[in-house]
Amino acid sequence: MRNLLSQKRFVGGIVGLVLLINLALSGSVQAQVALPGVGSLPSGGAVASPPPAAVSLPSPAVGLPPGMASANPGPASVPSAAGMPAPVVTTAGTAALPTGGMATDQLRGRNPAGSAGMSSSNQLPSTAGQQWRTYDLRPYTGYLTQHDQPQQAIVDWVLRETGTDVWFSSPLGILNADRDRLTVYHTQEMHEVIANMVDRFVAGEKDPQVMHLRVMTVGSPSWRSQSHMLMQHVNVDSPGVQAWLLSKENAALVMSQLRQRSDTRQIQAMDLVTHNGQTQKLASTRGRNYVRNIRKAPTGWPPYEPETGEIQEGYQLAISPLLSVDKREIDCVIKAEIDQVDKLVPVDLQLPLPNGQAYRTRIDVPQVVSWRLHERFRWPSDMVLLLSCGVIASPERVGNPLPFLNLNSLTGTTAGRADALMFISYGGRAAQNIGSAPVAPLISTSPNLDTRGRF
Repeated sequence: MRNLLSQKRFVGGIVGLVLLINLALSGSVQAQVALPGVGSLPSGGAVASPPPAAVSLPSPAVGLPPGMASANPGPASVPSAAGMPAPVVTTAGTAALPTGGMATDQLRGRNPAGSAGMSSSNQLPSTAGQQWRTYDLRPYTGYLTQHDQPQQAIVDWVLRETGTDVWFSSPLGILNADRDRLTVYHTQEMHEVIANMVDRFVAGEKDPQVMHLRVMTVGSPSWRSQSHMLMQHVNVDSPGVQAWLLSKENAALVMSQLRQRSDTRQIQAMDLVTHNGQTQKLASTRGRNYVRNIRKAPTGWPPYEPETGEIQEGYQLAISPLLSVDKREIDCVIKAEIDQVDKLVPVDLQLPLPNGQAYRTRIDVPQVVSWRLHERFRWPSDMVLLLSCGVIASPERVGNPLPFLNLNSLTGTTAGRADALMFISYGGRAAQNIGSAPVAPLISTSPNLDTRGRF
């Protein structure tokens, strides 16, 4: 019996050794050792090859928030194979990157550090003492239920206040926002600027506000001679633009003087309703058709047919007001665009016909006059801001019913030119201004993701 058992054990050992050699050579099945606390493979059936498990190293600061890590914390842990998030531990003077990025790529066998000089560190540099902070936006965004992304206005104003260069140069900075919170990683000085800006949203006005807007055109800039002493001049960076501050009483006197002139036209008189910091848009455009090209006709006769184009002329205005917490000052970003077709220059063409003759036709070349304004202004909320765009293309073209009575050639003026004036003032809450003037509807504008040239 003992010899029989020994032979069976010997044969069984040889069979097992052969099986192990076959498994090692084929590489199709991987053996996994069940460690305590990790789990074992299920029995039966084929086993899929899982990614290597990430072992969480012990750390004295496990379970603490990133800002409360000990002075000498252990190594940062990474996600386990089961998908359970492990605590993120920050080292002294640095901040840990979110898990699942560079560390996960390395655990899966990829080495991004070897491509194009990419670094494999999972710690944020803090050479300038950067700090990771989160700002609660819910006291502001909770009121804007009709807006898809109300937090975008806060990001826009932060970038206007800080500039964009500080986020794309040294030291490293991070700015991210969702509907509930604003996450910032930057220096202490930058955090102070951002905190003041965020306070104007979360601690400021939540109800819809009204901005009184009056757009007028004057045929001659001589209106200044009568109103000069009623206005306080303000410096403007945009070329050709002038700005003044007026008390509400003086603003009423200036508008009364303008209405008495025969060359004054009121283009818009409207109250814009918007939430604090949001952007409201106003536009009045019309299409003007012209013949831009001549192409062969598919029917055969006439042999050529005109190809028409359209130019939108008129004005587009975007205004974004932001009140201070005490409502004594107002910041306002104004973006205005005016396009007008001065005239269509005709060009005669002679196109060949099959019989050797010429087909005469004409195309138009548009002569367009455009004007742009993109400026930020700050003034006391109890005063009126008056902007003069200079003698530019008039937003509204007025046709002369009797062309032979046109005296522009004698007076030296050009048709379609006027001094465009814009009166902007703060009117308080919308509930207190109902029925005072035509009210523009509250429109939720989609954010412009392209920031080039916006700030």
